[in-house]
Amino acid sequence: MKLSRLEYLQKKIARHMGEAIHEWGLIAEGDRILVGVSGGKDSYTLLHLLRYLKERAPVRFDLLAFHLDQGHPGFPVERIREYLVREGYPHRIVHQDTFSLVMEKIKEGDTTCSLCSRYRRAIIYNQAVELACTKIALGHHREDAIETLLLNMFYSGQLKGMPARLRSDDGRNTVIRPMIYVPEEEIREFAELKGFPVVPCTLCNGTQRDRMARLLKELSAENPGLPGNLLAAMRKVVTSHLLDGQLSAFPSGRTAARTGAPSLPQTATGSATSS
Repeated sequence: MKLSRLEYLQKKIARHMGEAIHEWGLIAEGDRILVGVSGGKDSYTLLHLLRYLKERAPVRFDLLAFHLDQGHPGFPVERIREYLVREGYPHRIVHQDTFSLVMEKIKEGDTTCSLCSRYRRAIIYNQAVELACTKIALGHHREDAIETLLLNMFYSGQLKGMPARLRSDDGRNTVIRPMIYVPEEEIREFAELKGFPVVPCTLCNGTQRDRMARLLKELSAENPGLPGNLLAAMRKVVTSHLLDGQLSAFPSGRTAARTGAPSLPQTATGSATSS
């Protein structure tokens, strides 16, 4: 029997998610998972597919859909509430006006995205503890991971990306990203076919992340295999071919000073002397 396009995409996305869940141990027996639902295509797809996997998984776990109403003017939070009720999801919607706080602190012309996300993250972390949730699931996908890698390389000078599983600094929360291997194009098509009541965020246009997204899209038009190659690169890091002395079997002078390893004497210009 031939699958419909919707059924095909559901199985394909579930397969990507299953791979990430298995590889990184994202879900365990008895987990109570707070699923962040922003109103975007990614979070709706995550919630739907987690329930789909829950009905088929060999382990038992519970889901709690969570939406944080941050007080954005005109944001139709009731559309999200109506969807969660209609679909029978256990859910919690919390209102905290971080929008006003961001507007007070942000300078004219600056993007609100970074400060807004910090407030949101802190509230979600606290709510997860109060609601006795063992994990926080977020809807980041393959392109989000790639854009984060590029952002850190271009603007922060760090070879750092977006992990599938992250322990918060205070140790209270574990964040999981079950869709980290899922291509965004599959999520977009799936969300359209499902008719999710998507509420796009229009407050963060013009960010550095938007520039990375455009760059990735332009390069992918020339080489459709590029996103898959970049994801594969993040999953297969050859540390011996990077320049971090702490990862090398041949420490630099600076690394040797930290580790106590011997190093060659340096000239005034910083290069090793020869005999």
